[in-house]
Amino acid sequence: MNKTSLLITLCVIWAGMSAQIPGTYYNNATGLSGSALQSALHEIIDDHNEINYDAVKVALQVLDEDPDNSDNILLIYKGTSIPKADFDIGVDGWNREHLWPQSHGDFGTNNGPGTDVHALRPADVSINTSRGNKDFDNGGEPHAEAVGCFADADSWEVRNAVKGDVARAIFYMCVRYEGDVVDEPDLEILDEITESSSGGYGYLGVLSTLLLWHENDPVDDAEIARNNIIYSNYQSNRNPFIDHPEYAGLIWNEETAPEPSNHASGFSAHTITLNWIDAIGEVIPTGYLVRMSDIGFENIQPPVDGMEIANDFSNKNIGYGIGKSVFGGLSPGNMYYFKIFSYSGNGASIDYKTDGDVMQVNIEAN
Repeated sequence: MNKTSLLITLCVIWAGMSAQIPGTYYNNATGLSGSALQSALHEIIDDHNEINYDAVKVALQVLDEDPDNSDNILLIYKGTSIPKADFDIGVDGWNREHLWPQSHGDFGTNNGPGTDVHALRPADVSINTSRGNKDFDNGGEPHAEAVGCFADADSWEVRNAVKGDVARAIFYMCVRYEGDVVDEPDLEILDEITESSSGGYGYLGVLSTLLLWHENDPVDDAEIARNNIIYSNYQSNRNPFIDHPEYAGLIWNEETAPEPSNHASGFSAHTITLNWIDAIGEVIPTGYLVRMSDIGFENIQPPVDGMEIANDFSNKNIGYGIGKSVFGGLSPGNMYYFKIFSYSGNGASIDYKTDGDVMQVNIEAN
C-alpha cells in the first residue's frame, strides 16, 4: 500500500470520554502504529490486578447492572434485563460469558484471561450455549431467542447495539495476552474462521468483521462507565480501544483494508499553524499570548499587565518551549493577522512584554 505522510493538526473531542483516564496513562503509545503500538499498549495494560472466578460473578452484577432497576442485570446477547438473583438457575437464568472462548486459548476459568472482566459479560444460559466457542462474523440464521443475533455452524453475529462493545473486548484480549507470562496464552485475531486451540496460544476471528463492528457501533457512555469502574474498582487497567478507538485502525487496518480507488477532493485544512523561536535573555518567558484579528494588525490590542487572557477563538496561550500555536475553524480565503506577546508569571501577577518590536504576521487561511 503506497502511503504519503501529511502532518495535519486535528482537534477531536470525545465528550466525557477521558474524564477518568490518568493524564499520562497512554504516553508511551503516543505517535506509534502497527506492532509498535500493540507492544506499547500491552506494556501499559499488562500485569493487572487479577480477580478469581467467584469475584467475577459479583463484579458483573455491578458492571452490567440495569440502570433502570438495580436488582437486575443486562444480558449481552439478548439485551434484556434479568434479576441478579437468577444466576445459573437453569436455561432461563444468566451465567458468565467469555467473549473470547476459553477453548480458543485453553485458559479455562483461571485467573487472568479466564477472569478478565473486560471480556466477560452476563448472558442467558441457553444463548451462551448456542454461541459456544464460535468465531464472530456476519451471517447465518436468526436466533429464535436472541433477537438481532445470527448463527451458523461456525460463526456468531451479535445484535447491532453491542457489536462495537464485543469487538473492542476482543481487541483488548489480543493486546493484553501475548504469552509473555507463564500460564498466559498468546491470543491472536485472524481474518478467518478458526478452530479451538491450546498449547499456549489461541486464535479467534474474524478480524475484518470485528473492525467493521468497531467502526459502525461507536463507544457509548455505558461502555466508558464500565471501563472506568473496571480500572478504579477491580483490575487497575483499562481497555485502550474504548479510550482511543483510533488505536484499532492504527494496529490492524493496514493488514486488512484494501487501498482506496481514488483520492479525496476539496481538501482544506481550515487552520493556520504559527511557529516561532523562543525568546532569550535574562528573564525567560513563562509563555506567550498569540492574538488574532481578521481585520488588521491595528485591531489587535496589547494585553494589560495583571489581566490574564483566557484561550478562545482569537487568543491562545502557549507555554515556553512549545514554539507552535494552532488556530482552527477559520474561513478559507480570508486573511488573518497575528501578534505574539511573551509574558512572565500568571493570573494577577502576569507581566506582558509590549514595548519594542512586537512580532506580527498575516496569512491567508487555506
